[in-house]
Amino acid sequence: MRDEMIFVVGNSRSGTTMMGRILNQNKEIYTFRELHFFEQLWTEKDQKNPISKEAAISLFSKLLFIERDGYLNTEKKYDKYLKEFENIENNFPNGYSKLTVFKEFLNYESRNHNKIISCDQTPRNLFYVQEILEFFPLAKIIYLVRDPRDVLLSQKNKWKRRSLGAKNIPKREAFRAKINYHPLTISKLWNSAYKYMMKIENNKHVFKIRFESLIANSEEVVKELCIFLNLNYDSNMLRIPQIGSSLGNDKDGGKGIKKNKLELYKQGGLNLTELYFCESINKKEILRESYKINNYKGNIFMIFLYYFSFPFKIILSLLLNISRMKNVIQSIKKRI
Repeated sequence: MRDEMIFVVGNSRSGTTMMGRILNQNKEIYTFRELHFFEQLWTEKDQKNPISKEAAISLFSKLLFIERDGYLNTEKKYDKYLKEFENIENNFPNGYSKLTVFKEFLNYESRNHNKIISCDQTPRNLFYVQEILEFFPLAKIIYLVRDPRDVLLSQKNKWKRRSLGAKNIPKREAFRAKINYHPLTISKLWNSAYKYMMKIENNKHVFKIRFESLIANSEEVVKELCIFLNLNYDSNMLRIPQIGSSLGNDKDGGKGIKKNKLELYKQGGLNLTELYFCESINKKEILRESYKINNYKGNIFMIFLYYFSFPFKIILSLLLNISRMKNVIQSIKKRI
């Protein structure tokens, strides 16, 4: 196995899944599902704390379940993977920790697919890049950034994925996605994530990709990415399934990168007040990325309505997402 693990990060709905699929097409890389290890299974307090063998086996089997059965699978039958720990139990000469178990899990499952480089595509790992680089000093971070107005539009429609081809999404998850949406929340989260990555975007281990550049100049961008990753470019990397959009049905058998994903917010789906909030909150960052400011004007009544509903949406969203955060205070602090 190569030690140059890859972590694809960015705001949700910014192209991280698409990038994961592109990388998975390379003969050396195995891209995992969204594992949600950092934040849900690990916190900063776990970094130096050893764990028992029993806890290591439990964590390993849970990670296998997430990868093979899906993060959203409600059956939670972790026990069926307990015995597979025997295949890696000799790889811990210095004892067990959650991070070492995570690393061995990545290597183990990548080898099972005859690949030598592991790729975790969990978007929220963005808030743990510094911790990742500390523990995995040879890791490569691919950071996707997308126009926040298109992110806002996609997030608004994310709850519809269940009816657009993603049959594996439970009704509860669709409901959670719908409750999570609020133009103030999504706009502020985009801003927070962007500012977080600004601190390390010049790190030699970080490769920043604008979603719009990836769509418009796919081959050129992926070739540059392969140089960064020290890999050979393969044109098959661009032949990915055309699925996962929150604005259209999944296409059976469709391959390649669709070129009609730019400035979708201009085609409708967001009202002027939503666009006003997004531009007001992210104006400096929008200009920094060379996106165009359209100076939308919000409706006074709608502005009041959104501000009034904001605290209620925050509380509901927190209640629905609390199980996804091992340390709620830490998770909130990273986002603000």
